[in-house]
Amino acid sequence: MKIAKASLVMPGENLVYGVFALVVSYFVFAYSGRFGQVSILLYYAVWLPLVLIDYRRVLGNYKKYLWIFAFSVFALISVFWSAAPGTTTRAGIQYLSHVICALIAMRALDVKTLTLGSVAGAGVVLLYSLLFGVYHFDPLDGTISFVGAFDSKNQLGFYASLAVFFCFSAVVLLKQRGFWLPVCGVIGLLAAYCLYASQSATSVLTTVAVLGITVGMQVFSLLPPKSRKLLFIAATIFGTITVIGAIYGGAIDSVLGAFGKDSTLTGRTYLWQQGIEAARASPVIGIGYQAYWVQGFSEPERLWEEFFIGSRGGFHFHNTYIETMVETGGIGLLLLTTLFLAGLFGHLKRVLAERRGFEPLVLFGISALLFVRSFAEIDVIFPYQIGSFLLYIAAGKLTMPAPQSEPLRSPAFTGDAAQSMAHPLGPDNAYLYR
Repeated sequence: MKIAKASLVMPGENLVYGVFALVVSYFVFAYSGRFGQVSILLYYAVWLPLVLIDYRRVLGNYKKYLWIFAFSVFALISVFWSAAPGTTTRAGIQYLSHVICALIAMRALDVKTLTLGSVAGAGVVLLYSLLFGVYHFDPLDGTISFVGAFDSKNQLGFYASLAVFFCFSAVVLLKQRGFWLPVCGVIGLLAAYCLYASQSATSVLTTVAVLGITVGMQVFSLLPPKSRKLLFIAATIFGTITVIGAIYGGAIDSVLGAFGKDSTLTGRTYLWQQGIEAARASPVIGIGYQAYWVQGFSEPERLWEEFFIGSRGGFHFHNTYIETMVETGGIGLLLLTTLFLAGLFGHLKRVLAERRGFEPLVLFGISALLFVRSFAEIDVIFPYQIGSFLLYIAAGKLTMPAPQSEPLRSPAFTGDAAQSMAHPLGPDNAYLYR
């Protein structure tokens, strides 16, 4: 019985199940719109039953997660002032349950399983898009781009970005060889092609930026912690000055021109202006979670018509913070921003402090990718989205003890013996109270 439990809920010992569960989750997140709401049940089916196996190990101490749940709880209670209470109630419950599943995954999976499962999951998603995908004409910029099995090239680009990042993490950071090396090579090539075919400037630029940041942090990790911090401060100052100089030197227009974009970012700046105007209607608490883009409301109907959105759905302000401000006001914006920054700087602190280890680097890379994309997309504030799933996993990992640096652990005390020495109750009981 203990072996059966460990094979499913013990991090590091459930690689097969963890990869399977992540593949299912990735596919459901990507294509639930195609296969209907029934497919969402598969997502719940791979995570919620783990609670029945060992609820103390899987759930942990939820008092530690109050700051993580804050935004999702506030989104749900916004039903009391929502302009569309039915929509807010349904979406709020879905989002809260989605966060619970992400935190279950966070406790059940180690970073290695998360990385390899994400490689497989993103690979399956991209392969399906390549087999059954289509091209769409964008009436705003007059381009034809490959959108895969999605409704938007940006979503295809997002999954391609994740595939590139996790393939890089598996091969370079985790140093996976054998079976996973050719798998990462093939999926990495598929992802690179999807990035090219989708012509998603947001995805290409954020992928390059995050890979560059991750490589830089990996170089820093080779130095002693004290020297690492000093070099990071110097690099940050130099990088800031360089970016400011590039902006004033017209680098932005040059980069946008290379992707066929103009200074309006294909209408995004107009959308941002409209979102800011909408946020002024209720700047403190918003108009209710997901209560803006509702059919029959005059303002979204106008914007759908202006942007040629015939389906009258699946549209947003292309900025996480503006979208959050409109729906949940300044309070919701503060709670979500806190979650973002805690994940980003929390893992950055671990990268700069740890002597060795790939886990902080991978989690920092995930947080950085989601943060950079947040200024042009809304990957983290909807349920059943891979962005929000990864955000809450990364944030939740901060509530767990930082992985012990390899040089600090004697070869004679590894595995269960080391955990037993670290906690008087033994490895199993020590894990329960984290």
